[in-house]
Amino acid sequence: MDDELPPSVPADVDDDPAAPNAAAVEAAAESVETGPTEAERRAVGDYRRAAKSLENLLLGGERTLKRREVAQGVGLSLFSARKLWRALGMPNFTDDDLAFTTEDLEHLKLMPNLVRNGVLTEDAALSVTRAIGQMTDRMVVWQVEALIEDMVATQGISDAEARVRLVEELPNLIEPLEEMLVYSWRRQLSAGVQRLAVRAREGLEASEEGRTGGEDDAPLPLARSVGFADLVSYTSLSRRMNEKTLARLVQTFENTCAEVISVGGGRLVKTVGDEVLYIAETPTAGAEIALALSREIAADERLPEGRVAMVWGRVLSRLGDIYGPTVNLAARLTAIAAPGQVLVDELTAGVLGSDARFVLSPLEAQNVRGFGEVRPVALSRGEGTGIVLD
Repeated sequence: MDDELPPSVPADVDDDPAAPNAAAVEAAAESVETGPTEAERRAVGDYRRAAKSLENLLLGGERTLKRREVAQGVGLSLFSARKLWRALGMPNFTDDDLAFTTEDLEHLKLMPNLVRNGVLTEDAALSVTRAIGQMTDRMVVWQVEALIEDMVATQGISDAEARVRLVEELPNLIEPLEEMLVYSWRRQLSAGVQRLAVRAREGLEASEEGRTGGEDDAPLPLARSVGFADLVSYTSLSRRMNEKTLARLVQTFENTCAEVISVGGGRLVKTVGDEVLYIAETPTAGAEIALALSREIAADERLPEGRVAMVWGRVLSRLGDIYGPTVNLAARLTAIAAPGQVLVDELTAGVLGSDARFVLSPLEAQNVRGFGEVRPVALSRGEGTGIVLD
């Protein structure tokens, strides 16, 4: 990380104390044949100093410690310490690399101390650490790209200039972003405990309706509505779009889905390109979200047509994702749904059948991969307005 420069910056240019010039840094990439000018040298030197200053601010100081020193200070063998670092998503370091700061040393004691005190097993500590590493990595990439995109749009600069300028402007954002992260984590932890522990038994009891106990998902511990929404013809459309248009399409789709799912009381599990996966705690909440997703996608002229499916069943929740036959069936139903259509399975339709808010129309049976013959049911709006977005 210490010596990495953006692609537009030559790596063999000497440092020189001078004022920053993002335009000169970008121009340096165009002067390979003639060699960098003095202005370009100054710009690169300033960029390196700004990047180093930002790293020291984020890491709490200079990297002065080697991996064996840190492992010894944490009280772990090098083998165990490497497992912890890899769970956090750190790269491999050699014995000679000055890779850590004294602040690293203090923070890396936290999980080993929980294991020593019997609060967590080693496996649990590594799993929790891996969750932190993976989620924060994705979060940081998302935030950095969002900031760069905003700078390009509002400041009239190129993408390369924005990436250089971000290094100068980020120090002013560290504290508010960190504060919002901790606040959000506490809120999410509170909601997650309620959803995954306090109300779990209620969900299982509610899911008994229409079931015999012999279903494939019967042993799984959580009852959930599982829904998918995807965009029709996304692959062919993406091939014809430029970078900005494709990014706008994906962001519009994800933002629309995230808002509907949140307002509907569900949880967005993940997005994969043109597809979102969500869950809700009740079949009616899952159905309302499915109908609202279909409606909002259809109403947005920037988006192609969408397909949605939802299944009420039982799932296994692990690693921030969900697994089981219910998830697979919802995915299969989405794939066979017509553009603009919302599908559920027969069991889900039976649970929703007495609710006047929903109209259920059985369709012809289809052979669904992994499930054999399945009779999908089209779900549409009955009484009421459904989820209303402000």
